[in-house]
Amino acid sequence: GRLQGYLDMMKIPYSSCGFVTSVITFDKSACKRALAGTGIDLAREILVGRNTKIDPAAVAGELGLPLFVKPNASGSSFGVTKVKSADQILPAVEKAFAESDHVLIEEYIQGREISCGVLIAGGREYLFPITELVCETEFFDYDAKYKGLSKEITPAPLDAEIVRKVNAMTLSAYKTLNCRGVVRIDFIVKGDRPYLIEVNTIPGMSAHSIIPQQAQAMGMTVGQLYDLIIEDTSKQAE
Repeated sequence: GRLQGYLDMMKIPYSSCGFVTSVITFDKSACKRALAGTGIDLAREILVGRNTKIDPAAVAGELGLPLFVKPNASGSSFGVTKVKSADQILPAVEKAFAESDHVLIEEYIQGREISCGVLIAGGREYLFPITELVCETEFFDYDAKYKGLSKEITPAPLDAEIVRKVNAMTLSAYKTLNCRGVVRIDFIVKGDRPYLIEVNTIPGMSAHSIIPQQAQAMGMTVGQLYDLIIEDTSKQAE
C-alpha cells in the first residue's frame, strides 16, 4: 500500500485497490479478521510474533496435522511450508520469519485449489470464470506458480452450486474490503464448501497469468479488459 499512499498524496489516479485495502489484504490475518462474520468460511489460525512461545504439540493438537506455516505479510508463497509433523513446526516458523515479522500457523484444508477474478467497473459487476489449479507440487507454491509445475484449467469443472457459492463469496469479499480494479481471490473447495484462502489485489497480468486466461474464457481480450479498467479509473478521477 506504500505506492498507493504516495499516489493518493500526489493526487494521481491509479487502477488498483486503495492504500487501506492494500495494507489489510497483504496482512493475511488482518484480512481474515475483516472478513469474519460475513458468512465466508476461513481456515482456523494461530498468529505468532517473534517473541511468542510456541508449543508444537499444543499447536498440532489445536489445528491438526498437516498444517501450513506462512509469513503473515508476504507474497508468491515465499516462506510457506506444509508441515506434516509437530517437530517440523518450529523450523517452519523460523523460515517464515525470514519473510515477515508475524507468522500465520493455519489449519490445512484438503480440497481443490481454485481462483476467481472479479472487477466492478462502470457500475457493472464482472465475475470471471473460475480457474482450477492442479499442482505437481504439494500446494500452489513458488515452483508451481512460476516454473510451470501446475496446470490451470479455465473454466474449472465445478458443480453449478459451488460456482454460485464461490462467486457470492468473491463478490462479498471484494465489497467488504472496499476493493477497486481487478482482484483475484483464491479458495480451497472441500466437498461442496469453499474456504477463502487469500485476496490478491494486484494479480499477475502477464500472458500466462490467471486473470488474462479468465478474461479470454469470458470472451474478453486483455486489451478490452485494460480499456475497461482505464475508462473506469478515469471517471473516478474526474
